[in-house]
This record gives sequence, C-alpha cells and structure tokens, in this order.
Amino acid sequence: MTGFIGAIDQGTTSTRFIIFDDAGDVVTLDRREHAQICPKPGWVEHDATEIWRNTVATIEGALAKAGLSAADLAAVGVTNQRETTLLWDKETGAPLHNAIVWMDTRVEPLVERFSRDGFAKRLREKTGLPLASYFSALKLVWLFENVPEARARAERGSVLFGTVDSWLIWNFTGGRHLTDATNASRTLLMSLETLDWDEELLRYFDIPRACLPKICASSEVYGACAAPLEGVPLAGALGDQQAALLGQACLAPGQAKNTYGTGCFLLMNTGLSPRASQRGLITTLGYKLGSSPPVYALEGSVAIAGALTQWLRDNLGLIRSSEEIEPLAKSVPDNGGVYFVPAFSGLYAPRWRADARGLIAGLTLFSTKAHIARAALEAAAFQTQELARAMAEDAGAPLLELRVDGGMTENDLLMQFQADILNAPLARPKSIETTALGAAYAAGLAVGFWKSEADIAAHWRCAKRWSPGMGEAERARLFQGWEKAVERSLGWES
Repeated sequence: MTGFIGAIDQGTTSTRFIIFDDAGDVVTLDRREHAQICPKPGWVEHDATEIWRNTVATIEGALAKAGLSAADLAAVGVTNQRETTLLWDKETGAPLHNAIVWMDTRVEPLVERFSRDGFAKRLREKTGLPLASYFSALKLVWLFENVPEARARAERGSVLFGTVDSWLIWNFTGGRHLTDATNASRTLLMSLETLDWDEELLRYFDIPRACLPKICASSEVYGACAAPLEGVPLAGALGDQQAALLGQACLAPGQAKNTYGTGCFLLMNTGLSPRASQRGLITTLGYKLGSSPPVYALEGSVAIAGALTQWLRDNLGLIRSSEEIEPLAKSVPDNGGVYFVPAFSGLYAPRWRADARGLIAGLTLFSTKAHIARAALEAAAFQTQELARAMAEDAGAPLLELRVDGGMTENDLLMQFQADILNAPLARPKSIETTALGAAYAAGLAVGFWKSEADIAAHWRCAKRWSPGMGEAERARLFQGWEKAVERSLGWES
C-alpha cells in the first residue's frame, strides 16, 4: 500500500496541502494565500477561481518538496471554510459571482425579513442553527436576488450551489456534485435528523433542489481525482472545525477542542444524539464515518480571533508580522485596563448580536500599543471563556480539559492566559495541524489506510500543557471588565 495521505486545507485566508505518514505526522506542506475582497463595509468575498488555482499549486508544491508523486498517496481528503457560499455554471465551471465568505454581513436585512414570521424556532429545531447571517442559506438567497438569471438557471440545474468543499470536489472529480454532511449541516437547509435536504426548509427559503449537491458521509470514496492528483481516491471531506474535532481525537462524548484560527471554534462531542442548546450554542453534526451512525456536537463560534492580529498588522500597521504580537504583548505585565472587543461582524455565540461592532475600551494616557496588543490576544481567551461557560451549562458539567490547536496556540502568553481565565488545563497535541489531519483521517479510514477510530485515538499525543495559576478574585475582576466592554459594543449598528 502507498504510504502517505494528502489533505487539502482550504481556509479563510489561505489554502494548504499537507502530506501525512501513517503515524499522522506531517511529511511536508505547501501554502498559498488568496485575496480578501471587501467591496463594501461588512462584505467579504473570495475569488473561487483563485482558490482553485492555489489548491493545484499547493499540491504540486508539496509533492515536489517531498519528492513524491500522486501515486504515493493512498487517498486525499478535503477540509474547508464551511459556510462560504458560491454558485457556478455546470457546463463551464465559471463562478457566477465571487464566493460570499462566512463572516460577510450583507444579508442582515434578510435576517430581519425572515425573522418576522416566527419560523426561527422551527429552523433551530430542524437544523440546530439560529437564523443568522453566518450560515449559507441567506447568502444563497442574496445571490438569487442579485445575480441576473441565477435562480432561473438554478431551477433548471444549469447552475450549481456549493460550499467550498463542493467546489473543490466538483473540480477534482470531473463534475461530481457532492458535499459531506458536516458542511451541509451549516446551510440552514439540512435536517439534523435525516441528514438530507429538508423539503420544508427548501420551500421556506425558496431554494430549488436541482442546484444542491448530494449529501455524503464525511468518510467515503467520492471519486478519483484529476491532475495533479490523477487517480488518487478523493475519500474524505469535513468542514474545518469538525475536521479538527476528528483530528484532535475527540471521539468520546464530553471531549472538547478549541481551534484558534481566523475565528475561534469550540466543539464538544455529544455522542449519537443531537443536544439542543439552551445557552446560545449551535447544535451541529460532528462527523459521519462511512456507514456508522452520525456523531453530533455542540459548537460555540467566535468570528474574529487570529484575524484580529492580521488586522493590527495590515490595517493599523501596529506590527510588521504576526509573530511580533507576543513579544509586544509580553512587554507589559497586564492589559492596563484595556479591552478589545473585535465585533467587526457582530458577535456570534453565545450572544448572537448582529448590532455589535468592534471597540477598544479603557484607554488612558498610560495606554500603549503593547496594551492594545495584549488586549487583542486576551479577546480570544475571553470569548472562549464565554463559550466554555455556556457549554458547561448545556452539558451539565464543566470542561475538565480543553484540547487546543491552530496557529495561535504557538503563543504561550495567550495559552497561559486562556488556562487562567478558563480555570482549566489546556493540552496541545504534538501536531497542531489537526484540521488537515482530521480530513486525512477521514480519507484514510475510507480506503483502509487506518483501520478504526482506535487507530486515530492512539496517534494523539500531548506536546504541551498549560495549567491555571490565576486566583479567583483576579479572574473575576478581569472577566467583569470584559463583560463591561462587550456591553458597550452592543446596539452600535441600528
């Protein structure tokens, strides 16, 4: 058997191709950034054609670095930014419009419009999701209402809808229109009970079934790839946060992970039954491996985490590179009373406040850019604490340990502060590439490269642990300041 598995990790800011060995260790990777297109305030778009070109380039780059060919790969999996929405021509493959990114807020008027009839409760019962700009259905409605002939062509099946996984699968397999159940669960169109497109929801949003992809398991062979992966089975797909749940081997109910990327996403495995949240979290599909029953999860989603560091770099010029933020933040002993609420696209879980906007609070003449940098890092930890508190209340038990991954976990200052604010230990695995690893696991299980979930669990190793060391009074004081700042961010946008 060939000795490696490939994973396409298509994220919000870049695309990567990572090659893993049978121990789940990274052999090599290649990465390409793509443009963030912001034509209006609150609008965020991606050029899907650029993403496809970058995907091909990263595959070629990684294979060349490792001295491997496509024939050396047993299978390839895909993980992707989840709710980002696009339409393309079935015959030519040309996108009808730039992809509308998950954090885009242009559909807020549609949220208001669809909220008037009281159907939101029914939506949550069927999908586990709130009616919010975050999810794909309203983005698709916007495209139908603003791209000439899009709806009519979709009704005929000559225009196809997909999240980015569907777009990549379609390109790689010569036109197979598929998605996996985790990505489908983020559209507001799939029933969590049936794992199929729901007729009532399709009628409600007026979405023609003819344009929708077939929903598949997260781990099954979808087809053979075209060049540059010619003949390699494309055998796994998961939304990025569900992929990280699998990559972190959170395979038992109660196990939880938090990914610190562009946003911040806390997921807890809740087993074979969906658990309704009473605290503003999302009930979502965790993964579905082949013919095995689906596994569900609770999720808390934060829109802006690592993206705030990029914003300080690119928009304010406060730092020259992302790596500079930790030493700058460490140059002061604390935040100096400064709090940064990065509600650039409103606030997601557990508040779901689209009217919030970003602010920096607590500034005095004593404040420096180091305090702002520290407050920016602490914002990710405070938001995670809000999610963890809501999750503990929903689950009826506190988090005993949080497995962490993503680029920001290399930041020791942030990780220690996170453990302190959570009052719970953090565990980082030997490889922080857990999102791509989850896609690799799904693909490998589908072709027998790995035999079982026990193989996955055996690969997980803790590389570093952070234990809380902050007193309760200090923890309460800091979190009280955060809540005060958040309250001032609310109601900013009418």
